[in-house]
Amino acid sequence: MEYQAITVTDLNKYIKEKIAGDENLANVLVKGEISNFKLHYTGHMYFTLKDENSLIKCIMFKTYTPHLKFTPKDGMKVMAFGTVSVFERDGVYQLYCKAMQEDGMGSLYTAYEELKAKLEKEGYFDSSHKKKIPFMPKSIGVLTSNTGAVIRDIINVSTRRNPNVYLKLLPVPVQGEGAAEKIAAGIEFMNEKKLADVIILARGGGSLEDLWPFNEEIVAKAIYNSELPIISAVGHETDFTIADFVADLRAPTPSAAAELAVPNIADVELKLNTYQNRFRQALRKKTELMRLRYEKCMNSRVFKDPLQKVNENYMLIDRFVKNMQNSIVTKHKDKKLEAIKLYSKLDALSPLKTLARGYSITEKEGKIVHKVSELKQGDRLTLRFEDGKVDAEVR
Repeated sequence: MEYQAITVTDLNKYIKEKIAGDENLANVLVKGEISNFKLHYTGHMYFTLKDENSLIKCIMFKTYTPHLKFTPKDGMKVMAFGTVSVFERDGVYQLYCKAMQEDGMGSLYTAYEELKAKLEKEGYFDSSHKKKIPFMPKSIGVLTSNTGAVIRDIINVSTRRNPNVYLKLLPVPVQGEGAAEKIAAGIEFMNEKKLADVIILARGGGSLEDLWPFNEEIVAKAIYNSELPIISAVGHETDFTIADFVADLRAPTPSAAAELAVPNIADVELKLNTYQNRFRQALRKKTELMRLRYEKCMNSRVFKDPLQKVNENYMLIDRFVKNMQNSIVTKHKDKKLEAIKLYSKLDALSPLKTLARGYSITEKEGKIVHKVSELKQGDRLTLRFEDGKVDAEVR
């Protein structure tokens, strides 16, 4: 029997026609879990539906996406309605979805949300626990696969920003069974040996299953207990893992992690030059100010003829002493005149002055007699005159 060869295109067309002629595949409702979901810039959605044993590629054109009542994510369980057909170019059959609705959350997504809620309650995500990333680390530890674009991107970005930075790669599996345990052990080893100033925990993008080791509790605890600061760079910018929430800093991509960990030496040099110029300008201004003050001091009379200032002070002291002396003499004269006036007043009021004018003072028993009525016959009296006294008797 002879066989006539056909082209690959003809074969794919034939298969497509066969599938298109099957009424059971024209309108089919399929339930499964979303994986590898991607929203294309054109608005089309590409993803995979899977169950425990199998999977099928799916596409939903942007014509149908506006009717969705939810945002598809990896791990969601959904029911998708559409048509099974063949994409001739690739020879791949897939489900062309026209409608889709949620059918509960997938088991991995549920486990993710439960662990996230538990660790958040226990304080694993608290900002107060997060450590500061060193500004100029001498060595950077990298935990990732030793093959692939991730480590190459980190090396390229790091050495471009600072050729002197020392990268220490500790290869670990980033997906699959046992990966979480080895990642946790790598973090503990880095801490035990003090191999770096900061650790980058990285892997490329992937589905929720691919990223699952970074959603394991053992990895979260290793990150939380790390004494070395850790930058998490797992997946793409839209991917969030438990490791991202626990880490001291999250980077959207591994390349961004390298930029966060390694300062651009050119920027640092520019800042240093700027600070140096500012310091020099400030120093020049300060020096000029001190020079002007020095010249002002040196040109002053005090520095040119210091004895003149001393002599001037001596003159001021002499003038002060003279003023004090004059003040004392003046006050003495004033007090003397005041005393003379008081003496004159006292002298005018003195009884002796009265006696000198021809008067006498009569005393009875040592007391001055003012009136005749104070006397009676037989009283003994003493009469005082200017030049003496005599005794007398009233008759």
